[in-house]
Amino acid sequence: MNKNELKDVLCGASQVKHGTLIQAAARYLRRSQKTSSMAQESKHFKEEETERLCQWIEEQQLWYRTLDLTQFISSGAEQKVYLKGEKGVIKLNDSIYYSSWLDYFYNLLLNNYFFPDTAYQLLGFYREDKTLYAVVQQDFIKADTPTSIEEVRAFMKNNGFEVIRNNDYRNPELGIILEDLHDENVLTRGGVLAFIDTVFYLENDFWND
Repeated sequence: MNKNELKDVLCGASQVKHGTLIQAAARYLRRSQKTSSMAQESKHFKEEETERLCQWIEEQQLWYRTLDLTQFISSGAEQKVYLKGEKGVIKLNDSIYYSSWLDYFYNLLLNNYFFPDTAYQLLGFYREDKTLYAVVQQDFIKADTPTSIEEVRAFMKNNGFEVIRNNDYRNPELGIILEDLHDENVLTRGGVLAFIDTVFYLENDFWND
């Protein structure tokens, strides 16, 4: 595990589980950002980025039209969750935790790199009440033991992550942050931790070296 490996995954130079479509979306947004005059700090940046992403979705015919609303099971601040058969879940995420869609796609790729057992597969996109959602599928994990936060902390420490506050972690060598690892986002099954809802961020200087 090193920073160059991560950069290759995020840039699409190397493969990761279920990464092909996510990498394609990220590649499109990186290219379109280069031709945009709007700075990412602008309050209108994400609106413009969303418009560009919708154009790409239309061109690639990536609208997800088979969502079964009767399978809805839960919702949170950032996503809605639906059952997908007996072994999967569909998650609709509007990227509200991220300042850009590109950062959200990076989060998916980082999750699939670090936690392939709970990898996200991007199925397409869905629009409801003018809100754009990414539609991702993930294996359904049924916990059989309450998760110990101390075990989570030990696992993260063994993988180079240090606690920065509560359930948030930072890997200073890799330049990434992983937040919100409480016992609803990390489940335990068969004595193994399963990371089902990760929130990865790149540090500001991630690309500098």
